[in-house]
Amino acid sequence: MSRRLALALTAGLLCVVLATASGAAAPIGEGRSLPTADSSAAEPGIVAVYPDPVADGDRGEFVVLRLPERANRSTWSLTEGDAAVSLGNGTGGGRVAVAADPGLAREHADAPVLTVPRLGLANAGERLTLRRNGTVVDELRYGDSEEGSLYVDGEWRPLGATAHPVTRHAVDEVRTFVLPDSPGVPAEVMAGAERRLLLAGYTFESERVTEQLVAAANRGVRVSVLLEAAPVGGRSRRAAALLDRLVAAGVEVQVLGGPRSRYAYHHPKYAVVDDRALVLTENWKPSGTGGRANRGWGVVVPDAAVAADLADVFERDATAVDAIPWETYRAGRSFPTADDPPANGSFPTAVPAETRSASAVELLVAPDNAESRLQELLAGADDRILVQQMSVDGPDGPFVTAAVAAARRGVEVRILLSGAWYVREENRRLVAHLRRVADREDLPLAARIAEPGDDYRKIHAKGVVIDGETAVVGSLNWNTESARDNREVALVVNGSAAGYYERAFEADWEGDDGGGTTPTRLLALAGIVAVACAVLVARRVAFEDRSGEQRLENWP
Repeated sequence: MSRRLALALTAGLLCVVLATASGAAAPIGEGRSLPTADSSAAEPGIVAVYPDPVADGDRGEFVVLRLPERANRSTWSLTEGDAAVSLGNGTGGGRVAVAADPGLAREHADAPVLTVPRLGLANAGERLTLRRNGTVVDELRYGDSEEGSLYVDGEWRPLGATAHPVTRHAVDEVRTFVLPDSPGVPAEVMAGAERRLLLAGYTFESERVTEQLVAAANRGVRVSVLLEAAPVGGRSRRAAALLDRLVAAGVEVQVLGGPRSRYAYHHPKYAVVDDRALVLTENWKPSGTGGRANRGWGVVVPDAAVAADLADVFERDATAVDAIPWETYRAGRSFPTADDPPANGSFPTAVPAETRSASAVELLVAPDNAESRLQELLAGADDRILVQQMSVDGPDGPFVTAAVAAARRGVEVRILLSGAWYVREENRRLVAHLRRVADREDLPLAARIAEPGDDYRKIHAKGVVIDGETAVVGSLNWNTESARDNREVALVVNGSAAGYYERAFEADWEGDDGGGTTPTRLLALAGIVAVACAVLVARRVAFEDRSGEQRLENWP
């Protein structure tokens, strides 16, 4: 008898028993427009303020204004505190920056710079007033400043931070795959590069990817690489040597970081290859894209519009204030971090790559729009939410909160977390906490720590499947730092392609126990069968730690 049939029969019997018993983009200050309306149509006002530059003595501070196109500037003034600053003579307006140090201001202000005799913006907070002929036109107040940040739309944003909107494109098909099952897919995509190959990542330690990038550069392809400057744990000597090799082959390599860093970490994992977009949950290293250890998800979208949007994210980051050429960053540095032996596992292709139909793809970018859009998707779930993550925030994190809220609406929620040593304890605590919530409120909710067996070594995926129709694939971890502080990239894939990731999730959820029917699985199957039979009046799915150890302390 097959495992699937045995489980179905067991669930059907349990259904009868239970029924009987129941009785029933635009970056800020980086050569792009601020996120404001067209200045020819918008009302005059104060758009942004940059009071606390990284330069000594706050040199280069500025205020961005929006004036009428044919304004007589002699009638306009800006008051900071009690001191009024005239905008000088001349005619003309639109969006302009006001600065006493125009040379430095021009490096960062996305606007023509008007030079004024003085400008002294207080780091501890200020009230700015824009007047015309002495009449107040607009006023802006800000509190304690953040060094290197622009105050715009009521919040502090790192200078050069982007404001990408969610973009959505109709597509016909995508290439779906998981790792470690199909490590050949990323290499195959890169091997086909003819015009451009833009690769973004957090860490880079792959000999195979290095070979692909060098070969593409030798074919005359424009090859550019963008990585995190200071990954946690440092950069190994081997990784530095690979980047040296890329530069020697004519590949443009930059790292994001330094004192003017816009984000906590540059953490995405994607590539733009001609008119194809490749987005992954895994790093460019043997354990990730090399298929030697991690469970990860990936998708290839052969669509020029999606590729153009993703290339725009890359280009804006590559030309930002915190983009540093590898040669410059490397100068005078040593890399003492020891070279750990690269992962060298061997795993079966249990879930082969497939070309699947899709109806649409959305590009999510953090911190710009990913958190709000993912919360919208979770809030819109009708039937089920499947989550596969390395780790998540505590019980009060925004995504966990949204998932529990969905369960309270009757949506089936299952969460599969990594058992890797560096996240195991915190994942156990979360599982134990949510089990108590499920027990107390009788929710259709389940979670467990994965025990991968021979299929993979550990979960590193950051994936979600909603209602079997929508899948989220990318670098976005379920924590607030990832959503609000890091640069992250993910794709929302709509259509039958989502079913591929659901099948992969189900295989991992089932685990390596030979099809044994744990209480959690029996309850889940019983709930499904009972709904079909219309005889089960309530369902309840408990949380389970696959290791059998329950940790009840720390979280209520």
